[in-house]
Amino acid sequence: MAFAVLSFGGFTPLKAQENLLEKLIHFSSDSLLQAVIAQPETYQLQVIYTQIDRDENQVPAFRSFYLGVDSNLYFYPASTVKFPAAVLALEKLNELSIIGLDKSTPMRTGQGRSPQTSVSKDSSAANGLPSIEHYIKKIFLVSDNDAFNRLYEFLGQAWLNRRLYEKGYQQSRIIHRLSVSGFDLEGNRYTNPVGFYTEDSLLYHQAQAYSAYYPDLNLKKEVRGKGYINSEDQLVQAPFDFRHKNFVSLQDLHDMLRAVMFPESIPSEARFRLRESDYQFLWKYMSMLPRESDYPAYPELADWDSYVKFFLFGDSKNAMPEHIRIFNKVGDAYGFLTDVAYVVDFENGVEFLLAANIHVNADGVFNDNQYEYDTIGFPVLARIGRLMYDYELKRARLVKPDLSRFKP
Repeated sequence: MAFAVLSFGGFTPLKAQENLLEKLIHFSSDSLLQAVIAQPETYQLQVIYTQIDRDENQVPAFRSFYLGVDSNLYFYPASTVKFPAAVLALEKLNELSIIGLDKSTPMRTGQGRSPQTSVSKDSSAANGLPSIEHYIKKIFLVSDNDAFNRLYEFLGQAWLNRRLYEKGYQQSRIIHRLSVSGFDLEGNRYTNPVGFYTEDSLLYHQAQAYSAYYPDLNLKKEVRGKGYINSEDQLVQAPFDFRHKNFVSLQDLHDMLRAVMFPESIPSEARFRLRESDYQFLWKYMSMLPRESDYPAYPELADWDSYVKFFLFGDSKNAMPEHIRIFNKVGDAYGFLTDVAYVVDFENGVEFLLAANIHVNADGVFNDNQYEYDTIGFPVLARIGRLMYDYELKRARLVKPDLSRFKP
């Protein structure tokens, strides 16, 4: 039986109640949702919905409800791994504590062993130079893969994962770059040399490093399907092996988001070591739409607000209403779709956390780009988002939330 819990950042449950989320979805009149929840082995839908209620001092309390959540069940997290990488990149800069070095400092990535690549310029930046700040903007605006790879190289495999583990995110492993050919398990352990400069003055240099991290997570279904397309574009009729792929459980993603949006609500040891300006920066770009950005600019996405917003709007290209903002990170690859979001309606005083994952790969073949994203995946996540939003619109609150700190 599933229960709702009053939770403290994913730590010890305080109270069990009726599972409202399960009830709302099961009794929904939406035929697609009904078809999906009727086939849990096929779609493996996982959902976490967290209500937020505030006291007279605006201190939030959280009540979470679960559907199908299993932190030991493997799913490919795709671009959601960029979220903790972005946050930890800011944390690492703060820990370096070097005068003149911050997120906007120009960053040059060198090349060590093959197949690493270097970068010293970025034409999409206002000053034409790469930086931690600009990479993070790209990650949240359009989920840029190269931006994640550069942060992964700055962080290092072991440092990144151990820091997450120390904070309590222990069903996670981020062990490889994204969409880069030539990097095997060992190659992803080597990370490029990185330097930060002010004009021609070197502020900090990090040499090429080797670090290895591979936790035993005891995950289920890491070997899946009946076939896959290999690097030579050939069909291999054998299950696809995810044992050396990234993983972050839905619960960990949900709790990381809460730690960023509501850092004061979790134990100090689980918080990210960020400044107030870091939080403000993250909130701005986590909710910004591609058309609202000048550097980097994405004119090709001017009419696609929901490009990286799956909940509520992911099944449409219509403009999102101005009074609703979604602070989130999505991921989609290998037939897995994930979104983890803090949804805010400034006009109606609505706020809630929502995280979900679904698998849509009817033919059981991976890497063939034949997934039911448009017919099942995006519509399901959008409808779950609307279902919870509609419920939140009607839900009585003793205290109206003050959401001014999150306004763009």
